[in-house]
Amino acid sequence: MKFLIDAQLPRRMVGWLAGSGGDAVHTLDLPAGNRTPDDVVIDTAEREQRVVVSKDSDFVTSHLLAGRPSRLLLISTGNSSNQDLERLLVPLIPDLIREFGSHTFLELDRTGIIIRA
Repeated sequence: MKFLIDAQLPRRMVGWLAGSGGDAVHTLDLPAGNRTPDDVVIDTAEREQRVVVSKDSDFVTSHLLAGRPSRLLLISTGNSSNQDLERLLVPLIPDLIREFGSHTFLELDRTGIIIRA
C-alpha cells in the first residue's frame, strides 16, 4: 500500500508506514514541499495510486463531492504528540491496509479506525 502524507503530519510517519511494509512519501518530498497545494497533492496521489493521509477536512470534502482523492485516511486525533500518534497508528497499519482493500475513506481517531466509505 502506498501513502502520501500531508504537511500537518510528521515526516517520521513515513518511517512508521515503511516499517510496516508500506510505501510512503511526505509532502516535504514533493518539489514545493509543505507548500504543495491540495490539488497537486491529490494529482500526485492519483497518479502514483497513493492513499492521502491528512488532518485537513478539505480533502474530505473533495473526496465526498468529487471522488478525489480516491482513497483518504483522515487523522482526527486532535492535538496529540507525535509519540501518542505513533502508539496509536503503528499497531493499526495492517488493519488500515486491509480495510483499504474494500473501502476508500477511513478515519483514525483516538479510539481507532472508523470506516467512512
